Amino acid sequence: MRRSRFLFALSGIQACAAASKFWYENIKHNGISASIPNGNNWTVFRNVKDYGAKGDGTTDDTAAIQRAITTGNSASTRETGRFGSTGQPAVVYFPVGTYLVKATIRSAVGTLLMGDPLDKPTIKASADFAGAQLLFGRDKQFTGLVGFYHGVKGLVLDSTAVARTKAITLLEWSVSQNNILSDVVFRMPVGADGHTGIATTGLNSGLIMNELVFEGGGTGISLAATQYHLKNLVFNNVKTGVKFMNLLQATAQGLRFSSCSVGIDATVATMGMLNLIDSTATNTSALVTAGALSAGAVSGSLMLENIRVDGSTVRVSGTAVLTGSVEPGVSWIRGNVYKAGSTSPQLLTGQRVPTSRPDRLVNGTGFYYTIAQPTYSEYDVTQVINVKDVAQHPVAGDGVTDDTASLQAIVNAAAEKSNLVYFPHGIYLLSDTLFIPTGSRLVGEAWTQLSATGTRFANASRPHPMIQIGRPGDVGLAQLSDFVFTVADILPGAVLVEVNMAGPKPGDVALFNCHYRVGGARGSKTQTACANPQTCLAARLSLHLTQHSSAYIENSWSWTADHDLDGGSGTVYPGTAGGFLIEAQNGTWILGSGIEHHVLYQVNIRNAKNVFIGLQEGESAYWQGTGNKLLAPEPWSKSLLASDPDFGWCAVDSAMCRMGLYQIVTSSTNLNLYSSGFWNFVGGPTRAMCTADCQENAALYEGNSRMHVYGFSTINSKNLILERSVSASGGKGDVSVAAPRTANAGAVFDGLFKTGVVAAYLKMSG
Repeated sequence: MRRSRFLFALSGIQACAAASKFWYENIKHNGISASIPNGNNWTVFRNVKDYGAKGDGTTDDTAAIQRAITTGNSASTRETGRFGSTGQPAVVYFPVGTYLVKATIRSAVGTLLMGDPLDKPTIKASADFAGAQLLFGRDKQFTGLVGFYHGVKGLVLDSTAVARTKAITLLEWSVSQNNILSDVVFRMPVGADGHTGIATTGLNSGLIMNELVFEGGGTGISLAATQYHLKNLVFNNVKTGVKFMNLLQATAQGLRFSSCSVGIDATVATMGMLNLIDSTATNTSALVTAGALSAGAVSGSLMLENIRVDGSTVRVSGTAVLTGSVEPGVSWIRGNVYKAGSTSPQLLTGQRVPTSRPDRLVNGTGFYYTIAQPTYSEYDVTQVINVKDVAQHPVAGDGVTDDTASLQAIVNAAAEKSNLVYFPHGIYLLSDTLFIPTGSRLVGEAWTQLSATGTRFANASRPHPMIQIGRPGDVGLAQLSDFVFTVADILPGAVLVEVNMAGPKPGDVALFNCHYRVGGARGSKTQTACANPQTCLAARLSLHLTQHSSAYIENSWSWTADHDLDGGSGTVYPGTAGGFLIEAQNGTWILGSGIEHHVLYQVNIRNAKNVFIGLQEGESAYWQGTGNKLLAPEPWSKSLLASDPDFGWCAVDSAMCRMGLYQIVTSSTNLNLYSSGFWNFVGGPTRAMCTADCQENAALYEGNSRMHVYGFSTINSKNLILERSVSASGGKGDVSVAAPRTANAGAVFDGLFKTGVVAAYLKMSG
């Protein structure tokens, strides 16, 4: 029998028929928790009806849903924290129906709450609902700043039966990176001022909310956070669409307001910078309300681009300062702007400035391309391959067995038929490159782990990809969703993902809800062997987008550990060289990204063209800074690549200068970079809290053209942007400070941290 026919036949169908045609509901579910004792018997997939829920709209399903979330194993339940952040994966699945609840549902770490995308199920608060939130989306064991591994998608949250005067929030979502909130409808009574769709409170550090719909209510989103990317959100008959309570940096992209009083309320005094792009408002009194620019600071900075409205666009203190649309080709800006040839910022209070967008990055309307994460709901279960259900090519996913050869055979055969490849939760060890050919569609489950191991990844001078998407020159489709890419050992040559392929259209080559983790978790020697970064060159690079590639990347966290997610003791100091290296020229879209704690750089854009970044959040390595003796480029100086910075502009003993840069952009063109948020909260081996300048420089730009940077914010960096000149011979020139914090001071954040804000950096836009 031919291999492809064999795989097509063994698709993991459950024997019994199901009401829904959604493949995930009907596939064989055999995921495990590979990093805990007796993890082979762990239940990952949890259909709430198997726990007693009825979904009939009249039965109280509160206890049954909570039971599906909290059930653990014989050792413990899931709400105790015993299994850490990565050891208790669960997909709590809601078949079609209406699930009536009378009290708050509380999620737990490692939980994805998911509905059937073919007919979204509804979680509905009863008329006598008791509680402040319908769904508390963060595990109570963790604060917002360490609230990782939570998800909600494919559901309707409904408060229409609750009195309009009652204060209720449909989703409390004070979480940080490595979370997913997508494809959810928030249904509230029209005119119910006390009803809020989503609330984030306190300190948290989320990346993206996408493809959400808000109907009715007083507030769609009440948002307090360091940063966010809000993408493709719809607000109908909501009094206030988005109300910022505290924010440093955000991009709002593709927002649609209809019959609202206020689209976005940005009047809070601690508002840093908002980019609002590709958005519309109809029958809405004001698209944006803002406070006055802070005296002596540039808090409250704002940029609008490609905005279509039929009324007031921006009001400040009740007065319209902008009416009508902002057409393509210009940006409306208030805040500090660096124009071509300038040596200091110009404070704009609301003026139009010319801009441009590369044709490769935009659709026919001039809006940037955006893609919704596919559910593959059009696939029948017979078209889906469960990698653990192919007898001819056994796969374990147990964190011990080398699954490379079997997975490669399965992926190759599935690509020939354009079948969907499903990876039940587990840890799949790869001792060599897993090549992803054209025609591939790979889906994980509750952040399935693909983990590098072995000598092929051990040579720091010869980086080797764990996942390789296409070869240079390949054109086709390759999509990966819901994975964590990681290492099982200290592997100085490991490049977690390399993309070489381009797609016929945007989104054909894509990574959705895929994250990169080095250290700080069970299942890897880096959890216990990285007390010193000098002896823990744990990985070379998270992601490499090579010259001929074109990729769409949404919701990605590249994290070198600063602490242990699973409760291990001791200090965690992996020394990963770099985050994202972008050399692509055929179109790159990066939305909702966080890249943190890498030694040399977080993002490095080099010889690239046609790049859109909607949000880049970053933090430097916590062990770098004052008191550190291992100065960059150490511990990588013996194996620097041509793309790596050598920090030659720094004094040899300057610990504050020789720290990983958040953003390097060199010899690149056609770049549109929005919402760069770069934070330094602690610094040095003692991890002392920073309340002053704890890092010398945030970014380095050199020899670029047609580069537009909108919204560049920092915490505790002395200089926001350096520029390096190009010498007459074409070599490296002098480095100078282009944007110091003293000229771009923002508000004090959280009462402690010094911020800097640049609304637009256009010195290399020509």
